[in-house]
Order: sequence, then C-alpha cells, then structure tokens
Amino acid sequence: MSDWITEERKEQLRQTRDRHFEGLALLAGIVAVMWAIEVINTISGNSLDRDGIIARNITHFWGILTSPFIHASFQHLTDDTVPFVFLGAIIAFRGAGRLALVTAFIIVIGGFGTWLISPSGPSTIGCSGVVFGYASYLLARGIFDRDLLELLVGVVVGVVWGAALVSSLVPHSGISWQAHLCGAIAGVILAWRLAQHDHQGGAEVVTASATDSR
Repeated sequence: MSDWITEERKEQLRQTRDRHFEGLALLAGIVAVMWAIEVINTISGNSLDRDGIIARNITHFWGILTSPFIHASFQHLTDDTVPFVFLGAIIAFRGAGRLALVTAFIIVIGGFGTWLISPSGPSTIGCSGVVFGYASYLLARGIFDRDLLELLVGVVVGVVWGAALVSSLVPHSGISWQAHLCGAIAGVILAWRLAQHDHQGGAEVVTASATDSR
C-alpha cells in the first residue's frame, strides 16, 4: 500500500511540475512575441503604433486584440514586462490553460471597455491593461476563494501594486487610465466567475463521492 501511495504521489508531483512548466512556457512565449513585435515596430519607424485600440472605430475594432502586443518604445515595453512576468508567473502556476483564459478574457473584455470609454482619436497600445487585470484578478481570487494561500497572494499583490492601481486611475498625460480601469474590472469579473465555477465543481465532486459511497 505504501508503495502505491508513493507512486501516486510521484504522479501528482509530476503533473504539477508539468502544469507549472507549461504555464511558464506560455508566459515566456507571450513575452517573446511582444519583444519581437517591438523590434519590428522600431525598425519600421513605429508604424504599428496605430494598430492599437481606436475608440469607437468600428473598422478598427480588431485593434482590441493587437493592442496589448504593441508598445511605443523599448522603455515602454520594459516597464510593462516586469510586472507582466511577475504577476503572470503566479497565474501560470495554475497551468497554461488558466493563463490563456485569464489573458484572453482581460484582453477582450478589458479592451472592449477601453474601446468604449477612451477619448476618440489616439491609439491605445501596451499591455499595462492586462497587467492591471492580472493584479485585480489575483487580489479578487484571494477574497472570493477565502483560501489561505490565495489570500496571501492577494495581500502581496495588494501591498506591491495597490498604490499603483489607485494612482494609475488618475488621469495622466499619455497614459490610458481607461485601459487600466477596464483591465482591472475584467480581472475582478473573471475571478468571481472562476471562483463560482471552481466551487461548483468541488461541490459536484463531493456529491458524486457521497453517491458512490452509497
């Protein structure tokens, strides 16, 4: 019996390790794409800057999807990459599927909100909206899940990024507070929905186990 438990534990550890690796690999891939695009953008004289979100422009609606991958300069990209990797790595530990879901949801929902409320004319680019979505998602998951580890992660995120979250909602020249706000809202919405889904899934497992025991 002890050998069987040991093998089962080894398999669980292997699956956990693989899940972490796949999540971090996806995160590294996303960052690599951002840097590759910035190289192309710089070589082309920042010709890609107009491929971001242009508010309420129907013909340019697709900019919602491209905006997070385009940056105005390498300095802009560097500033966004550091928190993106830090917060993204925490989410990536849940696996590539979870990271992909969180990232896609924030890009689409946060981007759509930015498209709706931003001032007309300027092109909004950069992944800072996704960064704020990551931060609010992690903070909200700790609250919704009431799990000690998740709460600890939420506290750390709140301490490290709380001031930045609040200050970035104050209008600054050249900074889209709309993208930050909408990204943060998208993160909270997804954290709430996933917490409900995960809890319902756990309840179904318990119910099934109880039924089988009978």
